[in-house]
Amino acid sequence: MKPDSESSRLSSNDSRDLAIAIARIAPSDGDYETAIPGLTLHRRRALTQPMHCIYGLGLGITAQGRKQVVLGDQILNFGPGQSLLTAVDLPVVSTVMEGSHTEPFLGLMLQLAPQDILQLATEMRLPVPARDCDFCSIAVESLTEGLLDAVLRLVQLLADPVLLPCLAPLLKREIAYRLLAGPHGAQLCHLINQGAPSQQIAGAINWLKRHFAEPLKIEQLAAGFHMSPSTFRQHFRSITGLSPLQYQKQLRLQEARQLMLTRNLDASVTASRVGYESASQFSREYARLFGQPPQRDIRRLRLN
Repeated sequence: MKPDSESSRLSSNDSRDLAIAIARIAPSDGDYETAIPGLTLHRRRALTQPMHCIYGLGLGITAQGRKQVVLGDQILNFGPGQSLLTAVDLPVVSTVMEGSHTEPFLGLMLQLAPQDILQLATEMRLPVPARDCDFCSIAVESLTEGLLDAVLRLVQLLADPVLLPCLAPLLKREIAYRLLAGPHGAQLCHLINQGAPSQQIAGAINWLKRHFAEPLKIEQLAAGFHMSPSTFRQHFRSITGLSPLQYQKQLRLQEARQLMLTRNLDASVTASRVGYESASQFSREYARLFGQPPQRDIRRLRLN
């Protein structure tokens, strides 16, 4: 298999087959979990309100329409013929910018496994980036023909439940290979750069995801990753667009929103579960992030 080359990049018209394949599985607006672990399909017939969410290590592709993703002060727009890759878990604001009844927004997200990336990069003997090389946690690149073809075959495989269990892992492996061999390769190679700041911050992010309800002690967290507090804060902000405290707050509030939406918990109980000592502070910060107080926001989400 040859690495994807610059000359094989696509025009925006070459994603039509992928759009057709997604539309067959996603006939109406919504987010569709699929039988392939980590693969979700998305359809919208109109522009959406900005949605706060966490993008993990994974690939996003818009087959039809256009999407905008905001991380801190970084704004990324991507449409057909482009791919978005996030290399660590990031709190972003996602908005569908183009979609209609006749031409709805159609896209997909595919989660990637760090251990698979590490194994493939080792097998491919890819060069390890220098420790002081700039790390790009999120980026938009042009799709290559090979990557689009592999993604299309993965989506089409959903129509064949007999072959799916055997072929889906192989196709996901091919997609990871093509990402490493293509324009996103340098971005992913930071995952194998032992001891680099990008990998240390990725470790800190994983810790915060598991312990977001606990009090945050920056000095202890920084020391655990062999950094001074000031250096830790600097690298953390450069990668995530947020301070560690802001990142923790995003995790708490997004988990709170999910708890209230799916488990019918009231605001005071939810506040305690995600680590807030003050229900009033929780409500203020929730409204600041999501635009409305908790109960009103949940009612709006259920109506929509």
